[in-house]
Amino acid sequence: MNDWPEDGGYGRGSANPQPEGPRRMSHVQRRQVPQQPPRHDQGYNPNFTQAQGSGYDSGYSSGQVYGGPQGGGRGTVPPQYTPGPGSGGPGRPAPDWRKRIKVGSIVLVVAVVAWGIGTYAWASSQMRNEVDLSKVIERPSEGDCTTYLIVGSDSREGMSAEEKKKLHTGSAEGKRTDSMMILAACSSGNTMVSLPRDSWVTIPNFVGSESGKSYPARGGSKLNAAYAMDGPELLVRTVEFNTGLRIDHYAEIGFAGFANIVDALGGVELNIEKGFKDKKSGANFQAGTQTLNGEQALAFVRTRYAFAESDLQRTKNQQKFLSALANQAATPGTIINPFALYPTLGAGLDTLIVDKDMSLYDLGKMFFAMKGINSGDGKSMNMPISGTAPQGSLKWDMPKVKQLVQQIQNDEKVTVESNR
Repeated sequence: MNDWPEDGGYGRGSANPQPEGPRRMSHVQRRQVPQQPPRHDQGYNPNFTQAQGSGYDSGYSSGQVYGGPQGGGRGTVPPQYTPGPGSGGPGRPAPDWRKRIKVGSIVLVVAVVAWGIGTYAWASSQMRNEVDLSKVIERPSEGDCTTYLIVGSDSREGMSAEEKKKLHTGSAEGKRTDSMMILAACSSGNTMVSLPRDSWVTIPNFVGSESGKSYPARGGSKLNAAYAMDGPELLVRTVEFNTGLRIDHYAEIGFAGFANIVDALGGVELNIEKGFKDKKSGANFQAGTQTLNGEQALAFVRTRYAFAESDLQRTKNQQKFLSALANQAATPGTIINPFALYPTLGAGLDTLIVDKDMSLYDLGKMFFAMKGINSGDGKSMNMPISGTAPQGSLKWDMPKVKQLVQQIQNDEKVTVESNR
């Protein structure tokens, strides 16, 4: 059945200029389209009514088209844009996260490398490369291990009167060796050998490091006399002459630098097996595990009068503490963290005296070798002693000394034991 009028109404080419009024067609079901209120970015819409807002369709189209082709159906609603996953927004491509991660990684690596190079350059400039081992004469041949002579001096350089009193150092002029040890870094295992400063040795003939004059040998002297006579160069010469072991690098630190490094690390944890006191060094320790600050650490490594075998027990304490110090300093928490690394380097490097050929890399190897000993990957011992000599000095057990040196030179596992 045709619902259009037979008399040529509107829409069939009728001559009637006015459209026929709306009429209901029963077979057409009008879809009810919910209307949305006008958005703020579209401004005021005079055609919007409460009826439209309630979902009523009046059947009249204002002709406004939203997002569709021109001439779209009446009552067309503006489409609601819903961004898809990973979309960068209307008209934007999705971000390339792989590229962003790659660029970010490159920037991070460059920053870390730049920081590392800057730190290395700064730290290298702080080192005091003052000892010239090329002035040492008649040296033994090189071995398979890297050897360091580590010296703790009683230098009070740069210390105020208040600091000297606090650290119980006294006010003696000049400087003397307070501790000496050989560290051999070997592939077969690291070995630390303490040299008692009261060791009875021969000071060989030498050429003065400053004067250039030749001096004859001096038999029957304490080891620390060599340092007092002509400083580090003669000490190295004396150690090499009496042991037959070539020293590759020299490192020396004074009282103030030692205490400052410990404080910069926030103290060093140490297990003291037996408590002791000493008025001269200021030591006052109870047995047990405890964290020592700079002042306490210096007292611990300097104490000698509280022990029956004063010099030998002190060298054992020095080894124990230095290994613990290296174990704490040579960790990622200190090396990677600039807030820990810079204070530690700044506290120690400007007071650390090393040979002219020693780099920051060599210094790092020395610390890691000491750390290995603390973790059980190596051995610490006193130089083998056979008895006493004049002036309360200590006589080396030369057959054992020769065996020890031979094992180090050949990079063999050290099997020699100290007598005391």
